[in-house]
Amino acid sequence: MTLRLQPVKVATGSDDQESQLVFKDGFLVAVLVCLSDSHGSDVGKWFLEAGFGPVDDPDPPLFSDLDEAQAWITTQLALTVS
Repeated sequence: MTLRLQPVKVATGSDDQESQLVFKDGFLVAVLVCLSDSHGSDVGKWFLEAGFGPVDDPDPPLFSDLDEAQAWITTQLALTVS
C-alpha cells in the first residue's frame, strides 16, 4: 500500500503549522501536524489532527516521526480490507 504525503501549512490557531496531507489512491485519509516548541518534550512529534474513514480515531495518537505515522495509517487502512 502506497501513501502520498503533501506538505501544507494548517491554520490550527497555534504554533503548530507544519503539516502533511496523507492520500491513498487519490483520497485524503489523514492530516498530520508537527508539534511546535510549545509542546515541550513532544516537540517534533506528529499528531493525527484529522483521520477519515478507518483512520478516524477518538483518541488521536502521537508519532515520533512520519515513518511511524505512515505505518500506523497503513495498518488502519489494511484493517478494512476484506
